[in-house]
Amino acid sequence: MIQSARLFSTLGCLAIVLMTATSCTSTIRGNGGAVKKVKTYHLQPNQRVQGNDPAVNFERSYYLHGAVTMAEQMERAGQYYTFFWKVDDRSQPVTLRFEYRQQKTGLTTKIKEEQVSDISRTNIARFNVTGPEYQADGPVTSWRLIVLRGKEELVQANSYLWK
Repeated sequence: MIQSARLFSTLGCLAIVLMTATSCTSTIRGNGGAVKKVKTYHLQPNQRVQGNDPAVNFERSYYLHGAVTMAEQMERAGQYYTFFWKVDDRSQPVTLRFEYRQQKTGLTTKIKEEQVSDISRTNIARFNVTGPEYQADGPVTSWRLIVLRGKEELVQANSYLWK
């Protein structure tokens, strides 16, 4: 009786660990590719982050590097998105389409595209919403990245609020 209870407890713990491990993965698979990780950063030069972690201060300094005056810093204010992605067939070029909506534009969808012909095993794409566009229309409220080959959608990753 005690051994079966111990076995049941061990199997229960193992199931919880496996469910937690699979739910923490950030890889989004599609028909012909994957988005491995999405990194976002919101830069607001007039707000200083107080903390002991040097990585937090480094990222802010990285995006503001070379911006001396407050006008130059405000030009860089906005949101930065870094996507780590890959495709199964690297022989043909792909298009990365970043679609997003901003606070003051409601459901109007804006699009930025990037053509990639030199595809590696793992790739990085960077999109940003900064400068006059960010100052006029506000922060991004939802976004979506689509990796396309021609008209075929290979993989799609989106924010929680994208509908």
